[in-house]
Amino acid sequence: MTKTAISVNPALAGEQASNTFFAGIVGATAFAHLLNDLIQAMLPAIFPMLKSQFSLSFGEIGLIAMTYQLTAALLQPWVGWYTDRHPQPYLLPLGMVVTLLGIGLLASAGSHGMLLLAAAVVGIGSATFHPEASRVARMASGGRFGTAQSTFQVGGNTGSALGPLLTAAIVIPYGQPAIAWFMVAALIAIGVLLRLTGWTLAHGHTQLKGLARHQHRGLERAGVVRAIVVICLLMFAKFVYIASFTNYFTFYLMQKFDLAVQESQLFLFAFLASVAVGTLAGGPVGDRVGRKAVIWISFLGVVPFALALPYMDLFWTAVFASLAGLVMSSAFAALVVYAQEAVPGRVGLVSGLMFGLMFGIGGMGAAGLGQLADQHGILWVYGVTSFLPLLGLATAFLPKTR
Repeated sequence: MTKTAISVNPALAGEQASNTFFAGIVGATAFAHLLNDLIQAMLPAIFPMLKSQFSLSFGEIGLIAMTYQLTAALLQPWVGWYTDRHPQPYLLPLGMVVTLLGIGLLASAGSHGMLLLAAAVVGIGSATFHPEASRVARMASGGRFGTAQSTFQVGGNTGSALGPLLTAAIVIPYGQPAIAWFMVAALIAIGVLLRLTGWTLAHGHTQLKGLARHQHRGLERAGVVRAIVVICLLMFAKFVYIASFTNYFTFYLMQKFDLAVQESQLFLFAFLASVAVGTLAGGPVGDRVGRKAVIWISFLGVVPFALALPYMDLFWTAVFASLAGLVMSSAFAALVVYAQEAVPGRVGLVSGLMFGLMFGIGGMGAAGLGQLADQHGILWVYGVTSFLPLLGLATAFLPKTR
């Protein structure tokens, strides 16, 4: 009995593979992002402990946040630009090794200067992670770019939400040396990233070749410049507002409602969890209705909650903060994919710029808000930042990418 051989067109098989949404790979990038951002979220969560232990001012706390975030911000675009031209698949696990070293330095730091060094080392590790992991998620998207980006980003948001909880359970009761337990998360992430690197080496070329047919013509130079200016303004509004929560919400709650550190971090967890949900929803919606529509909804929808929040009692503060995080966060995946569509063929550079802007604006915002809190008080700061979402009106000036 003879077997009939069935021939398969290699080009057709490659095209079918490039149209496939590789849920396992996108999910692995999201899980690695969870672990990476869980480590990052631990840093602001220990700020109250560091402030007390090292007798730091709000300005010095803001300087630690700025050091970490600016280090990541300045390096990420360069990493993306370089790897667009010279792919470095093993950069992902190597970057997490640097983060592992930063955690060890943070657990053993004995001065404000050493805390700044540790924050910078963690920032270097983050700079290598975001543009490269975002590239892998897009590579495995099968053309569903918004869904892949939001899934990847929600992993980071989930990690950011879990970080304060784990910090409250592990670090706050046992002190600075307990920070070393977060090295376990870094070791797990290294294992995941090694597996992703193997998939990229085996399938990356085929995926990129197939996804090229989803690529639309980008904007002209004038359109790119206008888009970058508007995106920078939108990112400023979004991430300075978010930074006011991730870095200072615990202080706000402790001062206004006389909560303990661990109690206030539960409210921070609720805010960050809502950010994760909003981020997950934003990508698929953007794939269906368009990026600009999601950006409009995100900024204008958050305005009433943001403006009312400084005047609420504890219960409604928690509710309005969660709603603000939910609505505002839906824009990030749309902004990233919008920028990738505006400048096609530069995924690493664009991803690096977007995540770099996120970290840079967040870092400078954290430092600036810390200085303002020292001068005027943390309650005054929240009254001012409530107006930031109104800058979302600049969305009207974003050019169409299709």
